[in-house]
Amino acid sequence: MADDWRTDRIGAALRGENPTVMRRLTAGFAVIGDVQFLPGYAVLLADDPGVERLSDLPRAKRLSFLSDMDRLGEAVERACRAHDPAFRRVNLEILGNTDPYLHAHVWPRYDWEPAGLVGAPVWLHPRERWTDERFRLGPRHDPLRASIVRELDAWGPAVPSGWTGGPNGSGPPVSAPPR
Repeated sequence: MADDWRTDRIGAALRGENPTVMRRLTAGFAVIGDVQFLPGYAVLLADDPGVERLSDLPRAKRLSFLSDMDRLGEAVERACRAHDPAFRRVNLEILGNTDPYLHAHVWPRYDWEPAGLVGAPVWLHPRERWTDERFRLGPRHDPLRASIVRELDAWGPAVPSGWTGGPNGSGPPVSAPPR
């Protein structure tokens, strides 16, 4: 993968050029994480690069973003549970400490994680896991990625105003089924 899309992840997603995009959702983009030391790691990117924090969004868009975060979290949970019997749970986080745009992390957690880390924040995993080539997103992650996309698609289509779709699985967004 070329890395130039990394400098403007949201802009690249809006242009259909971000290869990590799995699906366009109502208020953002569901993307597979660049690193996969916890297989299934995903991120929800807000669809406006100028939005830095959740409170920057109008109330309706804020609720849509949180609903999308829930939707992505459930899709990751279902896909990871089906792929690994040691799946434990999903952690959802909106931190805003490093990247200056609104995004939410969806971290699957597993029983096979080291004992001192399995119940701790993901950020306490050794720093080298974030940069080790063994954990870099690649074709070996395609089956789990496809499972997450299938789970997202199970919610059914719903297109936000003005969205026309795009390449790299960034086609129509999804919305929740009636409950």
